[in-house]
Amino acid sequence: MCRTLAAFPTNCLERAKEFKTRLGVFLHKSELGSGTGSVGKFEWDSKHSKEGRNFSEDVLGWRESFDLLLSSKNGVAAFHAFLKTEFSEENLEFWLACEEFRKLRSATKLASRAHRIFEEFICSEAPKEVNIDHETRELTRTNLQTPTAMCFDVAQGKTRTLMEKDSYPRFLKSPAYRDLAAEAAAASASAASASASPSEPSHT
Repeated sequence: MCRTLAAFPTNCLERAKEFKTRLGVFLHKSELGSGTGSVGKFEWDSKHSKEGRNFSEDVLGWRESFDLLLSSKNGVAAFHAFLKTEFSEENLEFWLACEEFRKLRSATKLASRAHRIFEEFICSEAPKEVNIDHETRELTRTNLQTPTAMCFDVAQGKTRTLMEKDSYPRFLKSPAYRDLAAEAAAASASAASASASPSEPSHT
């Protein structure tokens, strides 16, 4: 029953907390490569401080642009969790696989990984087949004859455009993200107010 974000508890704060908990579990699993164990909240301290954004800035930045969402480790995890509720996580997983593929430098690894990605996401009846047109599928198949780091560029670009125009707006309108953003905005405003107001001198 709880497959959809709308099924979260009615209280806004509780929805936001549950969303963070679910995403925290996802982050924990993806980082440790383990199907067991869970965490009750995001680890927004030194572990993720290298992104240069605190919790509030990070969450609020996701609605500024799709690029900011994809550049945030936590944003990607949040978006992936949302896509799973729509049974369309294969689009993001393919995009991420292409990003990792582009970093490969070994020709042997390029060839083997390229065929693995094609079999998993591109070919007809693939287990995680992405929604691309026939021409793009055939172009990608041709590119695999002499694999390069750019052989998935067209397919990846079309998948990205599809997510940006279709899934991303729904993610921003989802109750879970709106509650999380409201909580982040309140925390940001509170922090700004606290920093702007000098503390009162103590009197004895």
